[in-house]
Amino acid sequence: MDIVEIRDFLVSLPQVEECQPFGDDHAVYRIGGKIFACISFVHPDIIALKCDPERAILLREKFTAITPAWHWNKKHWNDLNMSLLNDNIILREIQHSYITVINKSVTPKSLRIELQSIAADAGITDS
Repeated sequence: MDIVEIRDFLVSLPQVEECQPFGDDHAVYRIGGKIFACISFVHPDIIALKCDPERAILLREKFTAITPAWHWNKKHWNDLNMSLLNDNIILREIQHSYITVINKSVTPKSLRIELQSIAADAGITDS
């Protein structure tokens, strides 16, 4: 997948906001006001995704193309080299990031419950 296809997938997720709070070199994707993905136009093959800490470790051990995210909390964020990974893995990890942020970061609780329902209705699951 290329950066355009990834961007199209990210913005197709319900209630996703695309913005550039870090300047023109990065696109950031938020759900419920919380960041779940970041793409650098300087390194368009890399996407930073939020991840459950235990899962992050397992992914890094399994795939050399998944590493601790460069400018993010390395416990909770992975960099995925999209040119070296299967599309299904990339899309799965984007959905994991999206659901993880909804479940663990979005507040207030009423918004979290609403977004969980919207994601479930859209068939977005965490696998």
